[in-house]
Amino acid sequence: MIPPPRQNSVPVAVPVTLSPLRRDSHQIPIGSYNPVNDSLLGTSPESSRFDPGSEFSDDVSVSRAASSMPGSGGEMMAMKARGDLKAKNTAAAEAIVKTVSGISEKNEEAQNEGAENSKPLKQKSTRADRRALQEAQRAAKAAAKESGGGGKNSTVSGVAKQGKPGKPPPQKKDATKITAASTTSEKKVSDRSSEKDRKKDAPPPRMQYDDEHRVEKAKRRAVVNQFEARNRVELFRHLPQYVHGTQLPDLESKFFQLEPMHPSVYKVGLQYLSGDISGGNARCIAMLLAFREAIKDYSTPAKKLFIRDLTAKINSYVSFFTECRPLSVSMGNAIKFLKNRIAKLPDSLSESEKKSSLQSDIDRFINEKIILADKVIVRHAVTKIRDGDVLLTYGSSTVVEMILLYAHELGKQFRVVVVDSRPKLEGQALLHRLVAKGLSCTYTHINAVSYIMHEVTRVFLGASSVLSNGTVYSRVGTACVAMVAHAFHVPVLICCEAYKFHERVQLDSICSNELGDPDVIAKIPGRQDLNHLDNWAEDENLQLLNLTYDATPSDYVSMIVTDYGMLPPTSVPVIVREYRREHLWI
Repeated sequence: MIPPPRQNSVPVAVPVTLSPLRRDSHQIPIGSYNPVNDSLLGTSPESSRFDPGSEFSDDVSVSRAASSMPGSGGEMMAMKARGDLKAKNTAAAEAIVKTVSGISEKNEEAQNEGAENSKPLKQKSTRADRRALQEAQRAAKAAAKESGGGGKNSTVSGVAKQGKPGKPPPQKKDATKITAASTTSEKKVSDRSSEKDRKKDAPPPRMQYDDEHRVEKAKRRAVVNQFEARNRVELFRHLPQYVHGTQLPDLESKFFQLEPMHPSVYKVGLQYLSGDISGGNARCIAMLLAFREAIKDYSTPAKKLFIRDLTAKINSYVSFFTECRPLSVSMGNAIKFLKNRIAKLPDSLSESEKKSSLQSDIDRFINEKIILADKVIVRHAVTKIRDGDVLLTYGSSTVVEMILLYAHELGKQFRVVVVDSRPKLEGQALLHRLVAKGLSCTYTHINAVSYIMHEVTRVFLGASSVLSNGTVYSRVGTACVAMVAHAFHVPVLICCEAYKFHERVQLDSICSNELGDPDVIAKIPGRQDLNHLDNWAEDENLQLLNLTYDATPSDYVSMIVTDYGMLPPTSVPVIVREYRREHLWI
């Protein structure tokens, strides 16, 4: 719609609103195309076109024309230009209206055609129709059950077809997609089954023994028949608690029935179960030597790969060792080392060469990571012993015993305080060996450690493992000794080989631990008259707890002596990270 002319003394041109349907190249020229007018105005048609970027472009052109003519002639020319402008604007508006109306008609025609070609919409069913359909389906199911269930599917499908309109057959593209999806699902199922078969002989992870389903499944696969203890400690139900003393006779009777079990592996397992082999290093060396003998006698079965089948054998041996006694951290690191070496064997080698390579790797691990590592630790730790020192140790640690004997051989004058605890009383055997070598020793129990600590100048302790946060995982009672020494400002030195380091973090002794036989703490050796707890298992309100390990926080440890040097507990992650890259012990 064109606005009415403005009643101003100076004529002003009204800008024309651009339509989105009109291109810039087809702008409507404003003004006259008469050559006479052009000559009078002194402007070209292109210069008199409307500029969308300037609102008053036409006003400027008209005013210029009016100012160029003298007197009334200029005003007449301006009025004539304004009349031409009105006519042109009217024609442009009419053209725009026609164009828009034509487009709307075309859109309506297209919508009508689409509506004709589209499928009819599904009529909305009422509540009564849906209820009638449900009644029919229920009646069909009841009839199928009465007839024996033979025509159940056909009857129900027939009712469904009557109630619902049939779907058009799928196109070829959809069929291809369905086929591909079914093929993928079948492939996944086959992969899962093969993976299940491959992991069938793998050792189970750290299992929660308060899960009844997993415990029953583990019992069916177990070689050692174990019976759960009746009076289990509620806080430690996630750890295995079995009746001790019944596994060994049953396992000895199965010696000739266990065909896949190597005799050397079976022998070491029995020694673990009876307690003949104890100590982190001794258990690890015995396990590796058993693996060495098993690899020496191994031969690859037909249609089997050496690496895969040998790894499965090692997994089955590890499962047997775990049933006899839970693995220590050092044993787990040694198993990782062996599996890593098996996986990296080149295919170009023959079977005998592969076996000899693995045997040499096991020998090298024992010599470098255990035997030579202990000697290096002794050389480092002996520098911390001075004449006149009073050294305290707890329990029996092999590397601490080597340190004390080596310092005595060097002629250093010092005294040793051996702290011991029930039920194993390992310190008594250490005391006999030290006294036999001529060392001056004092023996006491852990309940008197606070009375003897004021005389002590150094504390040397062994460790079963050192965790990533600096926590020392050792025999139960170690944390108590370290805390008392810290209270008396006595330095605590932990002697531990680097292959016992682990990236795991542990803050307490509850999540991961090993439970010993509770009967051994109910009896006192040499005191048969103290039999008050002989029938303790019959009392449901009494539970006995015999923990094997405890966790010593890093705040109570002054220094850790390893085969890579002496370092603070905060540097343990560095050892774990740096030496992990070399794949020497993991």
